[in-house]
Amino acid sequence: MLALIRNEARNRGVPSCVLTFEPHPRDYFAKVRSDPSLAPARIATLRDKLVELNACGIDQCVVLPFNEKFSSLSPESFVQKVLVKGLGATYVLVGDDFKFGAKRAGDYAFLMKSGATLGFEVARMNSYEVGGVRVSSSVVRAALSRADFAQVEQLLGRPYSISGHVVHGRHLGRELGCRTLNVRFLNSAQSSANSAAQGIFVVEVLGLTPRPLKGVANLGIRPTLDPNDVNKGRILLETHILDWPQALGQNGGYGHVVQVNLLHKLHDEIKYDGLESLKLGIERDCENARNWFDARDKKRSEK
Repeated sequence: MLALIRNEARNRGVPSCVLTFEPHPRDYFAKVRSDPSLAPARIATLRDKLVELNACGIDQCVVLPFNEKFSSLSPESFVQKVLVKGLGATYVLVGDDFKFGAKRAGDYAFLMKSGATLGFEVARMNSYEVGGVRVSSSVVRAALSRADFAQVEQLLGRPYSISGHVVHGRHLGRELGCRTLNVRFLNSAQSSANSAAQGIFVVEVLGLTPRPLKGVANLGIRPTLDPNDVNKGRILLETHILDWPQALGQNGGYGHVVQVNLLHKLHDEIKYDGLESLKLGIERDCENARNWFDARDKKRSEK
């Protein structure tokens, strides 16, 4: 779809542009109705979405805040205010199940009719399949929930990863002898959404050294710890590097942008009965991660 819009934009001599929303509309309505179950599990952060769009050669990305005012726009107002006046669109490409406007009242037929009247062309892309499976966010979420990273890579066309700035946390890892690189998955402490992948994972970290660093990571809410601490209950990706490079120094990770590739799930998050039990659990996870890497590397060397 991105390749199509990029080629069409080049032929017309205009910038290619993607329109997206933040927060996700379903996340917004989940908060309004105080029902977290309505929020979709998030596949990626906004930052990762923008990075991938840039990598795909998209010239512009417009991020509209999805709020009460925007959610009440009629399909007619959406077309007039957003597509025509805001973007000056000459060509609009949508998916085959596209809906828009208050109560999802607008559809492809309405968009076609509006385009004919207001001077922009409209096209629709049919579903895309990989290995007989229709590619959709729902299918990606399902694959992430069962930690099927092979299928996720097939669907996305790349390994599944999360990136972001390394931020300060409680520094509890220092007390436990397991220093971590902390990356927030969602910036808003009030978000109703969860990550589509949660648990303890074997990972590789890019961005700190020329080669990927092996690690083990916790992606989730850390149920053993106080939800009212400095992280305010936000979903956090905490990554422990198994062999920390001395050249980076003790605080060499802070401020860096890292990319964490999730390779294998060890288990779901566990609520331990205290810090000592947590420390023992972390030690087991590190050992199991090392064993996984040893088995992977051995298999690669035999090929």
